[in-house]
Amino acid sequence: MSSAFAHDRASQVITALEKFNAGLEPSLRQEKYAKMADSAFSFFRGSNHLYWRDVYRDWHFSLYGGSCQTQTWLLGDAHLLNFGAYGSHDEVVRYGLDDFDDAFVGDYQYDLWRLGISLVLAMEEEGKSRDSIVKALEALAKSYLDALSRDDELRGWVATPDSAEGLLGDFLHKLVDKKSRARMLDKWTSVDDEGRRYFSADHPKLELLPAEVKSRLVEALVAYQESLDDEVPGHSHQHFKVKDVARRTGAGIGSLGNDRYYALIDSGEDGEDVILDIKVQQAPAVIAVLSDREQAGYASLYRHEAERHGLAFKALAHNPDPYVGWLSFDGQVFSVRERSPFKADFPLDTLSKGKEWREMAANWASILAASHLRGAMALGCASFATAVLDKAEDLAGFTGLFVETCLGYARCAHRDYEVLLGCLEDS
Repeated sequence: MSSAFAHDRASQVITALEKFNAGLEPSLRQEKYAKMADSAFSFFRGSNHLYWRDVYRDWHFSLYGGSCQTQTWLLGDAHLLNFGAYGSHDEVVRYGLDDFDDAFVGDYQYDLWRLGISLVLAMEEEGKSRDSIVKALEALAKSYLDALSRDDELRGWVATPDSAEGLLGDFLHKLVDKKSRARMLDKWTSVDDEGRRYFSADHPKLELLPAEVKSRLVEALVAYQESLDDEVPGHSHQHFKVKDVARRTGAGIGSLGNDRYYALIDSGEDGEDVILDIKVQQAPAVIAVLSDREQAGYASLYRHEAERHGLAFKALAHNPDPYVGWLSFDGQVFSVRERSPFKADFPLDTLSKGKEWREMAANWASILAASHLRGAMALGCASFATAVLDKAEDLAGFTGLFVETCLGYARCAHRDYEVLLGCLEDS
C-alpha cells in the first residue's frame, strides 16, 4: 500500500539508489554498489543524495543558522576523504577541500553536519568507543567556531608543511619527500625511444581512446583555453599543446561511472608536463530536493554545472588551481583542473588514539571554517562569521545538537547500509 510505502525506509533507500544510479551501465552500477558495500562509511560517501533528501528540510538547522547571513559556498559533500593534499604550478603542498562536484550555496551547518557524520562512521570503522567519538565531535564543533572567531587571520590561512603542526604537519612533510611531478608522470605515462611522453597503455585505471574520439577531445581542449583566467604560468594559445588523452576509470565512489578523462599537456616551462583531470559535471546532489521555485532560481545562476564547479573551486580553495576551467564534449559539460602531483588522503587508519582523532577533527574543522569564510566573501557576505557566532552563542546547545545530529544520522546510515547489503545478497 502507498501509505505504508511512505514510511518504509528500506523501500525509500532502494528507490533512491535505483533512481540516482539509473543512468549507469549495469556493470558500473554493480561496481559502485560493491564499493559502497565495503563499509557504512563507504556507503555514506556514495549516497550523498540520500543525505540531502534527509536533511535539507530539517528544521533543526534554523536553531543555529537558517538566515541569509549564515549561508556560504558549501562543499556539498564534506566527508573526511574530500579533504586532501594538493598543489600545482608552484609546487607547494597544501591540505584542504579537494572535490567541488556537489558545491552550492547554502547554510554552513549542512557541510558541518556531513563532516561530523563522516567522522562518526570513520571512527566506528576503526573500532573507537562512543566516548571517544563524542569527544572528537565536541572538538570539531568547538574548533569550527573558534576558527570563525579569528575571521581576518583565518581567511587567508591554509595548511602547508610550514603552517600545520602535529599529525597533519608530519603528513605533509612526508608528502614533500615522497611525491613530485616527475613521480606522478612516471606513474601514469611512458616515454618512447624518441623521448615522446604518452599515457601508459597498460595502466589499470586508464583506457586508450579511438582516434576519432581522441581528435575531438583534443579540439575541445583547445577551446577550453577560453575559460581560463590567464593565470597559468607560461600559458599561451600558441604554445598550448596536447600530447595525449585517455579515459580515466575506476575513480571515486559517488562519481563512479561518470565520464572522466586525463589529458597530458606540454608545460612549456620546465619540461615537466601537466596532467589535466577532465570530469563530467552534473547537478549537485541537493538539486533533487529543491522546490520548483528553488530550482528555477538555481537555473538562473550558472550557464552550466562546470561553471558552478569552477566558481565554487575558486571561492573555497586557497590558491586555487589556475588550470580550473571547463569544456564541452559529446553533448556534456566537463570541469577541467590539474591533477595534483601531491594528491593524497590523510591515512585515517593511522589514528590509533582518541586524542589523535580529536587533533585531526580540530584540523578538519579549521580548514572547513577557513573555506566557508572565503566562500562567504566571494558571495559578498562579510558578516558570515559574526552571524554564525551570534547564532551559536549558546555553545552547549550548539554542540549538543551537533553531536546528537551526527550520532543519530550515523545510526541511520548504518541501517541504510544494511539495506544495500541485503539487496546485494538477494541479487
